[in-house]
Amino acid sequence: MTLARRLLAVGRVAGRRTEAGGVRFVALFLATLVLGLSLGSLVAVHAVYAGKEERRAARTPVAATEGAGKQGADATAWLVLTDSLDGERRFSVVYVSPLRGDAPLPPGLDRWPEPGEAVLSPELRRAGAGEDIDHRYGRLAGTIGAEGLDEPSEWLAYVRPRDGLSPDRAVDNTGAVAEAVTGFGPSAAGHMVPGWEPGQAGRNDKSAWMFQAVVLGLLVLPAVVLLVVAARTGAHTRDRRTALVAALGGRRLDRALIAVGEAGLGAALGAVISAAAVGAAVLHDVRIPHTDYVLSASHLRAYGWAAAVLAPLAAFLIVLATVLLADLAPRRGASGTRPRGTSRSAWLPRLAVLCPLSILLAVYGPGLAPPPVLPMLSSWAGTVGTVLTLPAALATVTALAGNLLTRRARARGLPGTLIAGRRSSTHPGATARLVSGVSVALIVLMQTVAWQGIFGSQATEARQISVRMDHGVASVGARGAVSASAVAGFLARVPEAQAVLLTSRGGGPEGRYVTTLYGDCAALTALRLPCPARESRVAGFPEESSLADLFRWTSYGHGALQIRRADTAALTERAASASADRDREMSALALVRPDRRPLSVPALKRLSHEVFPLGAVVGAPGEDEVTVGAVNRDQGRWSALFGTIGIAVLALTAGLSAMAEFLRQGRALAPLSVLTGGLRVFRTSAAWAVLAPLALAGTAGTAVAAAIAAPITSSDESHITGGLILSSAGVVLAVGVLLWAWASRVAVRQARAWRPSGD
Repeated sequence: MTLARRLLAVGRVAGRRTEAGGVRFVALFLATLVLGLSLGSLVAVHAVYAGKEERRAARTPVAATEGAGKQGADATAWLVLTDSLDGERRFSVVYVSPLRGDAPLPPGLDRWPEPGEAVLSPELRRAGAGEDIDHRYGRLAGTIGAEGLDEPSEWLAYVRPRDGLSPDRAVDNTGAVAEAVTGFGPSAAGHMVPGWEPGQAGRNDKSAWMFQAVVLGLLVLPAVVLLVVAARTGAHTRDRRTALVAALGGRRLDRALIAVGEAGLGAALGAVISAAAVGAAVLHDVRIPHTDYVLSASHLRAYGWAAAVLAPLAAFLIVLATVLLADLAPRRGASGTRPRGTSRSAWLPRLAVLCPLSILLAVYGPGLAPPPVLPMLSSWAGTVGTVLTLPAALATVTALAGNLLTRRARARGLPGTLIAGRRSSTHPGATARLVSGVSVALIVLMQTVAWQGIFGSQATEARQISVRMDHGVASVGARGAVSASAVAGFLARVPEAQAVLLTSRGGGPEGRYVTTLYGDCAALTALRLPCPARESRVAGFPEESSLADLFRWTSYGHGALQIRRADTAALTERAASASADRDREMSALALVRPDRRPLSVPALKRLSHEVFPLGAVVGAPGEDEVTVGAVNRDQGRWSALFGTIGIAVLALTAGLSAMAEFLRQGRALAPLSVLTGGLRVFRTSAAWAVLAPLALAGTAGTAVAAAIAAPITSSDESHITGGLILSSAGVVLAVGVLLWAWASRVAVRQARAWRPSGD
């Protein structure tokens, strides 16, 4: 035991005294930290999905079984509809009302709201504060408790209608019908009805394995790369020490103890900090940056030991095992004395020539190749070619720049620039290895975000149309049967807009819907439509009409349009009768401002709940498609977040590797402080050895990655944005500057330590 302690102490001392010891300590610390957090993230994904599924099951409505007193059982009238905030995803609005007996309350509600009151989730209140969501559905009666939400981020509303709720007939064009619910969750008597549960996450969430695959690819894999580099940092000195210990009769166990002593402290510190970070998430809800997602501590607590203890411990053991394998594995050719040539870098210029061709193929190939298969194949071939050749191109450019630096340094007497230029031109392979991980990660990130946006192409089109079109129009579809006086009261409170009614009934020629437009002359003139004495027929909406784009996104079709002149009284009567006959006819009011100033959709939604018993479906042009695409946009933020973290980890990996290599030669460069009369040579050399390659990889790699992703994305806000490009390049540059400053400081300290011994 005494020998073991001494060998561990030898390892600790040896780690501090080697020129790259501090770099390796930091590398091992970061590798363990990132690996511990990544493994904890895998556990967290499983915990969140399991917790959400449990919460959803607990609030799933239960219906009484036949023959079990279905009509006499305690029951709650239950109706699940949807709503949305401006440009955001849909959320559930559940209309509830006591129906019979001791009506069961949904989980998360501690009392029945009064008629005309609503209970909202905390995150819905926060997100909808700008639209006055607290008063959209009536008076605010409180917030939904955590046990009634599948996760803290959920948007959900429970509303008790003023006039109660009757489970007997459809209330909107989707055929939604109120149901009688006798309980909630598996413990309630009856049978659970999966289609009745509230919440949209179950329909929108990706599978757990897909999320875990993203964590594996964008977090765990970069952490493993960092670990491999950290394990071999400063290997030159350790290989000589290992050979010496073996020559003195040291066993493999002795060498292993020295290796553990050298690496153990950094790995242990990383494991402890990762455990503390995950432990904080187990104790308190955490809002994840960029995604605006709140990670539930209650979900994690069920897996707290696995996430906060086992994951960091596994990371610690993996790091130590990797260090032992790296230090004890035999080195082929380690005993050779002949210098290694540079012929292995001869292939880099040849690959570099192919890089521009690969970029051109990826950017322009899809537009030139005949569809449908060849455009995708050319894009993939160009992307793969760019991944394989971009590091060689960057290394070749660096080598050419090194030659220019050498000539400039000789002409002006710049020793630091001369050393950097000679090194860059002589060892392009080292530069290629340095920039390969960063450049490949940038390409993978941009491709992931671009392909993520493909699935939101319909929402993209809707958003682009919405931006350029007239916002002085909105559709209003009252839910449930409404009276003519209610319709008239609603229109009277929107005096700045003209109203028309569109109805659509099946059974027309060739089975097409027949669309009829009702309105008075003022409204028809505002829509640039003729005002007939009674009725006329037109081919369709004129392109300059506000309704042309609005109903392009509805089910009314693009066929012929019947126009019927109707005053306000006739229009309100027709709207009321259409709301009561939804099985045969679809209808919607359309409000149009003649001055084309925007209508406030949130204000109209609130007004509809003040006037109509169940409110109304109020929509701006293309809003349905935009809200559908918002789900894909929100999910894409996770790819951007994890990808940016992965790029930062790989940039650290490359920078630490370059820094260790630079410091390995630091003792050899130390005498230059005497020859040059200063220490500036070390800062200049460090800048060209560490900062310049990372800066080139960050800027050029980001530009190339965005360019080859351009044929995939439409440059919409849900795809590759300027913010994503700047943040990706900025992370790499920030890491480069940080490591350059550190390398300069260590090199200067080495030089100052050398100078007294040279006196």
